[in-house]
Amino acid sequence: MGLISVEAAPRFEMHGAEFTGLAAPSRGARETSVWRVRIAAGTPAVTHRLTREEVLVALSGRAQVTLAGERFDFSAGAAVIVPPDTDFALANESAEPFEAVAILPVGGMAQVGNTAPFTPPWAV
Repeated sequence: MGLISVEAAPRFEMHGAEFTGLAAPSRGARETSVWRVRIAAGTPAVTHRLTREEVLVALSGRAQVTLAGERFDFSAGAAVIVPPDTDFALANESAEPFEAVAILPVGGMAQVGNTAPFTPPWAV
């Protein structure tokens, strides 16, 4: 499958965010998973870690990134590179929604707190 239309892309919700699965093994990708994330206004962060490097590119709105204990503002046009096994959180303290595209190598897993690592359903 070469084209995933926005209408056909699966949607998931977790921790106050909406994830739209674009590229993933279940949709024909072999090496890279890509999804769009939309975080509603006023959504607090959920600290987590990833087993592989993740890249996020902000599309619209403004968010706050905490990466390895350091906090940054994150707005449209900017990118964040999240190294593996690094505490990461993304909050939207603004009055407008925030949207970004996330890229993670196939096989990358997330871990929230002391829970077992899992593959996000939008990356499968």
